[in-house]
Amino acid sequence: MTTDEPARAGTRTASDFALLSRRISAAGLLDPAPTHYVGRALVLASVAAATVTAFVLLGSSWWQLAVAAVAAAVYGQIALLAHDIAHRQVFRSRTVSAWAGRLVGNLGIGMAYGWWMQKHTRHHADPNHIGRDPDVAPGSLAFTTDQARASHGPARFLVRHQDALFFPVLTLSGLDLRRAGIAGLLRGRMPLRRTELALVATHITAYLTALFVLLPPGLAVAFLAVHQCLFGVYLGSIFAPNHKGMEMPTERMDFLRKQVLTSRNVRGGRLTDGLLHVAMGGLNHQIEHHLFPSMPTPHQRRARVVVREFCAEVGVPYHETTLLGSWAEMLAALRAAAAPLRRVPA
Repeated sequence: MTTDEPARAGTRTASDFALLSRRISAAGLLDPAPTHYVGRALVLASVAAATVTAFVLLGSSWWQLAVAAVAAAVYGQIALLAHDIAHRQVFRSRTVSAWAGRLVGNLGIGMAYGWWMQKHTRHHADPNHIGRDPDVAPGSLAFTTDQARASHGPARFLVRHQDALFFPVLTLSGLDLRRAGIAGLLRGRMPLRRTELALVATHITAYLTALFVLLPPGLAVAFLAVHQCLFGVYLGSIFAPNHKGMEMPTERMDFLRKQVLTSRNVRGGRLTDGLLHVAMGGLNHQIEHHLFPSMPTPHQRRARVVVREFCAEVGVPYHETTLLGSWAEMLAALRAAAAPLRRVPA
């Protein structure tokens, strides 16, 4: 077999990814996309400015809750931009990316960039691998029957009904990410830890001051609840369907299979695919993202065609479904993991 021929179907070899990588690179799909990110940043900044303006002008009106819903979407889009920055899709320089990530993540939405970066790097290295991927560590959810059996206390009740409670639990996920991030910064050893803490503290202080100075206490609390809960649901609805319910490796795999078999793409219809791509920040092309994390978001749709064809050549299953289908598969997997708790007294 020459170096230009694909590996035989089903063969587990590191050369598969090398060949795919050459095809992707030759198509220019790893090239920077500065125009996209400049435009995206300008649009996001404009929408954010309009949202802040509406917040200030509306005053004590209960229409502020509509502003809170829009602000949740804005925060979600800022988080997705920070994600692209972290993967060096926006800036090739590691140093520039790190500082941009801190400004966008820590100062922009109060998320601990350094802590999240460490966590997310581990996820990309071993997606869905129990004991290695922090995103499938036991907590308020269980991803295997063993995790479900080991749950106890209030978490056991949540796990037992986790398929039904999944979306309600997401309402707290944004706040929990902040809590975990701050805790990680306080106890961890990471670069510029104090700077990151100061940026997060600045965001939280400015946010709470604006709420409780410009709004009556009751409305301020309502705004905070709507904003943060919808932000959590938005993020969780984007990130969770990408891997939950997909293969959970227990043995060593080559890079191509480790990333493709544990990931799920989400597709839209002819008229909705573009909107879905924007709403999910490109994470609907999760397979391509995991194979090529530094690939700029606007190139992923073209890369999908190349990756699908290559996976068919080498006999690697490539899974994609609709957004509703991804949620259904994810919830079914959560229900299956919790099955032992429904067969015996909790």
